[in-house]
Amino acid sequence: MSQQQTISAATAGTMTIGGDLKVNRMGYGAMRITGTGVWGPPADKPAALATLRRTVELDIDLIDTADSYGPATSEELIAEALYPYPAGLVIATKGGWERPGPGQWTHNASPKHLAGALEGSLKRLRLDRIDIYQLHAPDNAVSFEASVEALARLREQGKIRHVALSNVTREHIERARKIVPIVSVQNRYSFADRESDFIVDYCEQNNIAFFPWAPLGQAKEAHEAIKKEADALKATALQVALAWLLKRSKVIVPIPGTSSVKHLEENVSAAGLELPQEAYARLSAVSIPPASLRD
Repeated sequence: MSQQQTISAATAGTMTIGGDLKVNRMGYGAMRITGTGVWGPPADKPAALATLRRTVELDIDLIDTADSYGPATSEELIAEALYPYPAGLVIATKGGWERPGPGQWTHNASPKHLAGALEGSLKRLRLDRIDIYQLHAPDNAVSFEASVEALARLREQGKIRHVALSNVTREHIERARKIVPIVSVQNRYSFADRESDFIVDYCEQNNIAFFPWAPLGQAKEAHEAIKKEADALKATALQVALAWLLKRSKVIVPIPGTSSVKHLEENVSAAGLELPQEAYARLSAVSIPPASLRD
């Protein structure tokens, strides 16, 4: 059988999120299907739609997006490509940013903005309820509790199944959990960027899913370290980085993004890549100064 016929996100195993959403531990992040600067439509819309359709063929049943990707573009493309959605597909989206222009992001996690953002996401995704709705980032101009309380109210109204967080500290998670159950956390994390290490451990202890973004880290030294392991395993650097994440914790659900079917298939192949313990240990020992990892 060909690789195209055999690769499957299911080979990564599964995790049950929030007690009722069972997903394969290899998801898809839908930020890259937008235009340059995460702004506007993609340069090749047919390719973006084909990539989204291929995700479900590869048994990906968790797609992560946000109203700010485009803005609106990513959610619109997901619905155009996949609606009516296959049974069991979980779409996680986010609110809390505004987009003045290409490459520009401004906080707005006010209760009023979040309520409007959710309504927009529901309409674009053609859903009556969002399975996982994430606060995209805390807003220093708004009480964090007020933002979370707004999402808790929307959950009570039946418009959100589960509340989640993104770009947060452990303190944020603990404060939020006093208001509403938190089912997942999405932070930047990789073998070379382990600032959220203790948050991963906290999530594992509390059976909270962890969606890592930027799985390759941001430093030249990190790429050199992983290329060495990838060459030995006859795999790509991203495949090895994803395999490291899968081995790191049972609650990690990687969500690599791409606008290419070929790259999507390469990424999902990592679901079945067994990273030797020695290689895992070497990558775990990579230490990169945090300043060199900043975007």
